[in-house]
Amino acid sequence: MKKMKLIQQIHEAGVIAVLRGDSPEEVVRMAEKAIEGGIKIMEITLTVPFAMEAITALSKKYSSADPSADNYAIIGAGTVLDSETARLAILAGAEFIVSPGLDKETIILCNRYRVPVMPGTFTVNDILAALELGVDVVKLFPGNLFSPSVIPSLRGPLPQANVMPSGGVSLDNLAEWVQAGAFAVGIGSDLTKEAVKAGDYNLISEKAQAYMRAFYEAKANLK
Repeated sequence: MKKMKLIQQIHEAGVIAVLRGDSPEEVVRMAEKAIEGGIKIMEITLTVPFAMEAITALSKKYSSADPSADNYAIIGAGTVLDSETARLAILAGAEFIVSPGLDKETIILCNRYRVPVMPGTFTVNDILAALELGVDVVKLFPGNLFSPSVIPSLRGPLPQANVMPSGGVSLDNLAEWVQAGAFAVGIGSDLTKEAVKAGDYNLISEKAQAYMRAFYEAKANLK
């Protein structure tokens, strides 16, 4: 039941911070500020040098057990390209796995260990293949190549598909994605780029707060 509970927590939290940086220390700092700002789902990408160190450090600091706890956050790994890397990330503390593409062996491994996996999909055939492998949430990637209207179009023939856009989601269009039926949304460089450029990581907290306000407003306006 832990796997389904995690998936439900991700759905309710709604916004996933997709974090890239030049070092594990930088990414940990980004995550801490995003969590302070209210985003509770962290995807640490494995393009970060020594990314596993960041995953372990954050997993030790935060607990996904109780959403009402001050130290509540769910830490996952992103840009996972193969099953070997997925297993290493899980051992490092990752509670979910995200991939830019659809790799069968990665999905099988995550299913074996009852860890949520969100493979990248681009076509209807990709989504069908993911569903047949037992995937609960598919990542629509790159999201900036689609408009929010793609979700109801996909869910017409595939109402059982939970779709998470990642890439191209911003404060300007987040509400459209949520109202179109997105399971959750992934937020990338828009969350961190201003802070990194200015050298002021408090800006990440402020941006995170803005994203969560936009998310809750969009949820409140769902018909």
